Amino acid sequence: MNRKIDRQALIPPTPSEADYQAYATEEDVAAEHADPLALFAEWLAEASQKEPSDPNAMTLATVDADGLPDARTVLLKGFDEAGFVFYTNLDSAKGQELAAHPKAALLFHWKSLRRQARIRGTVSKVSDAEADAYFATRARDSQIGAWASAQSRPLPEPYALEKAVAAYALKFAVGRPPRPPHWSGFRVQPLAMEFWRAGRFRLHRRTLFTRADPAAPWSVTALFP
Repeated sequence: MNRKIDRQALIPPTPSEADYQAYATEEDVAAEHADPLALFAEWLAEASQKEPSDPNAMTLATVDADGLPDARTVLLKGFDEAGFVFYTNLDSAKGQELAAHPKAALLFHWKSLRRQARIRGTVSKVSDAEADAYFATRARDSQIGAWASAQSRPLPEPYALEKAVAAYALKFAVGRPPRPPHWSGFRVQPLAMEFWRAGRFRLHRRTLFTRADPAAPWSVTALFP
């Protein structure tokens, strides 16, 4: 028997005045910051203490061959002045899209803090040495999984992944698996970084840092919410 679901009831109601007063802040998100990477580090550090799950999770947006946007969640594995790094299967949809169009957008949404950070920039692959070093830190089962999964491609039959995992586990029964040639990382070098913090009655605080190229200084602009 199918149970009828009230779809509208699934949408949370608009916050009341009391709700807004309880959670929002009037703090200027970047009033004292000239360096967006330093501000990002502060926010990530706070998220690491308060966000209940994966504070380094970020939405990665790319475009396909037809210019249609594509988005998915990946994990940030490092960041510095050179950019924001994540790892993936190079033959996956995102890997192929970034190879063809090396530009991307990132979004961090720290729901428990009512903050988000948006990043846009150019993309390049990390070095083989950098990818090797990170791959060596992964759990052995995750290393086997990187070999076994033909990410983003059709699964030919229900247990194809499990069979591939078993085959590679046998192949690499002795010693640690090396990094697969189809697995590496990408670095997003930011040209724009926007910081958002919830404000009362949707009067949010937004601050945008931009630069013309990675060698240029940052300029900062406050935005209407």
